[in-house]
Amino acid sequence: MNQLNNPTAQAVDNVLIYIFGFSLILLLGITAVSVYFVVKYRRSKYPEPTSDVEGSWFLETLWTVLPIIIVLTMFWYGWTNYVGLREIPADAMEVKGTARMWSWVFEYPDGRKESKLYVPVNKPVKVELYSVDVLHSFFVPAFRIKRDTVPGMESYVWFQAPEAGSYDIFCAEYCGVGHADMTTSVEVLSEEDFERWSQASDESGGEPRGLVVLNEQGCIGCHSLDGSENIGPTLFELSGTPRQIERDGQTIEITIDEDYLQRAIRDPAVELTKGFDPMMPAYDEGTISNDDLQAVVDYLLGKVVVTPAAPSGSRLLEVNGCTGCHSSDGSEEIAPTFKGIGQREVTIEADGKEITLQVDAEYLRRALLEPNTEIVKGFAPMMPAADYLSAEEIDAIIEHLLQQ
Repeated sequence: MNQLNNPTAQAVDNVLIYIFGFSLILLLGITAVSVYFVVKYRRSKYPEPTSDVEGSWFLETLWTVLPIIIVLTMFWYGWTNYVGLREIPADAMEVKGTARMWSWVFEYPDGRKESKLYVPVNKPVKVELYSVDVLHSFFVPAFRIKRDTVPGMESYVWFQAPEAGSYDIFCAEYCGVGHADMTTSVEVLSEEDFERWSQASDESGGEPRGLVVLNEQGCIGCHSLDGSENIGPTLFELSGTPRQIERDGQTIEITIDEDYLQRAIRDPAVELTKGFDPMMPAYDEGTISNDDLQAVVDYLLGKVVVTPAAPSGSRLLEVNGCTGCHSSDGSEEIAPTFKGIGQREVTIEADGKEITLQVDAEYLRRALLEPNTEIVKGFAPMMPAADYLSAEEIDAIIEHLLQQ
């Protein structure tokens, strides 16, 4: 990123260069004078003190006034740039950023929530910062912005991204065992891409059903949505584009359309995209219904099909930061894994006793709303209560977890 076009980074960098420059000049000057005196007035040349000078008003004035001027200019330069970091441009887009152990959630004015911060290029963005549990710190190195989020206190930062790209967000304040994993990103999109992203949901903030299915089935793990190549071909702007495929031992070129996408999902090994390995499993009607298949195809071809009223459990787990502590691959670190949670027993500690019980809907409901009443053996009592979610959202999460 060109820092000269990045207002917040430019403000911080200019102050740093100014202070560092003066410090370097003073260091070199003092070092040079010290070396000169050591050589000129060395003991072998002047074994006894010979100076009878008692003082110099000029030198005393110089080394008093000059540091005062330097320090005051540093203060003035730092203060004026700090004020610039706190004065929000009038046309800034506002986003609410909430920190909790150990995730970030960003809420837009229309109610849409994301685990990443999506913003348009060359648009001032104000992020209102909150914390629901402990002290966190919102830190984006690329924009030189860092601000603590204190429970019960509202704070904010602003920035403006001159170039599209992905920029890391960290928590810069130790907030517990999951501190190092409390990372996400600022996704800076072009105006056109941000407009498409903004319109990808209906008025209720839901995602297109096709995208929901792609996320639920793990398709995004192999196929990108932004044009970058992954294990599988990208799903970016497929409609009407040519593609070379291998069929019956021959390489042919086809144009991507609805029929091809349905065949590629139902029986992907028959027509293999050239350059990729035959690894994709077939998705029959038992895995993806015909309605969901059509929703996926419509989404990939650029048609907008909104999600039904019921919220997506997997989406809620991701947006609310649950996947930052609970894995989906069977590994257990900070918290128990979600993998197979609906088909296993857990040993919990409650009221000083250990109890083994089968995971069911009622247990999951208690674990979400009163997580520290029944602690899974071997894990610390640190999960925040999900009482900020609606009953419908709780039900959606429970239904999703029972299917794992």
